[in-house]
Amino acid sequence: MFKNLSRGALLAACVAASPSFAQTAAGAPSAPLKAAFVYVTPVGQAGWTYQHEQGRLAMEKALGAAVKSTVVEAVPEGPDSERVMRDLTAQGHGLIFATSFGYLEPALRVAADFPNAKFEHVGGYKTAANLGTYNARFYEGRWLAGYLAGKVSKSGAAGYVAGFPVPEVIQGINAFTLGMQAANPKAQVKVLWLNTWFDPAREREAALSLVHAGADVLTHHSASPAVPQAAEEKGVHLLAFHSDMSRFAPEAQLAAVVANWGGYYTRVAKSVMDKRWKPTPVWGGIKDGMVELAALNPRLPQALREEVLAKQRAIAQGKLNPFAGRLVDQSGHVRLEKGALDDAAIGRMDWFVAGVQGTLPTAAK
Repeated sequence: MFKNLSRGALLAACVAASPSFAQTAAGAPSAPLKAAFVYVTPVGQAGWTYQHEQGRLAMEKALGAAVKSTVVEAVPEGPDSERVMRDLTAQGHGLIFATSFGYLEPALRVAADFPNAKFEHVGGYKTAANLGTYNARFYEGRWLAGYLAGKVSKSGAAGYVAGFPVPEVIQGINAFTLGMQAANPKAQVKVLWLNTWFDPAREREAALSLVHAGADVLTHHSASPAVPQAAEEKGVHLLAFHSDMSRFAPEAQLAAVVANWGGYYTRVAKSVMDKRWKPTPVWGGIKDGMVELAALNPRLPQALREEVLAKQRAIAQGKLNPFAGRLVDQSGHVRLEKGALDDAAIGRMDWFVAGVQGTLPTAAK
């Protein structure tokens, strides 16, 4: 099995091209499915890529010898990702997981040139005959995290370190704010943009700036443990994202919004092997087991833990919708009077709810 390959070592390390799941001989068992995972950052010990890696490992454990997987980490979005995916597919990988938002257009181009391979892109908004998209409804976990933040914050101000102003990030900021305001109607969420997914030094600088501005709770949509480490250092609360960050912030972390990719990766690989795969967009939430508020700090009051978990069950049961009821944006414009936003409106979200302190770049609007 090939894993943790650098871009430079990829061609040298991979075997010659061969069908990934063709019959090896008449009547013989099928060869293992060759699946590849392209990661935008190093795997590390926590964060976005780490969580996808846990999903890959769970897939391998579930499917055993029926699948062999390759990992290529630290692949920048843009031309590098296209070259890596093209090489992997040419070398016989029949299933490619492209695990960063900026991989979509490169993946579409490679998919068009390799119609027999299957591609799965996380967070994408376009599909093709052999490219499907998937994502988790992180905003459901974000609402819960915001509610917990609102319950514990003394200042009523949270700091949010955000990567890029894409709809998924905006959803998370809005849901966190609405959750925090459900616990404290006067709560405010201060946002700082990084314009990168992974830059530990800039993540730390943004976190410290938010604490200096009065935030006593931090959360983030960034890939390293820098924000959790800053929270621990400064003695403020943390709602972690991507994965459990308690090893970096054992005192600060209250809980973590995490994605569980293993079940999905296993189902996709099995569907490719069984020739049942179709490019169906998937957006799984708490009820699907794809996202959860996990790793609640045992020092939280038991009554508060039970209250938050009850709200998590309510979301899973469809009784609590983060984007329901009267929604007002920063300018005071009523975006929703009653009912709930549908998936299309959530998916193209490009506005902030009242209570968010920060601006959206023009390109995001």
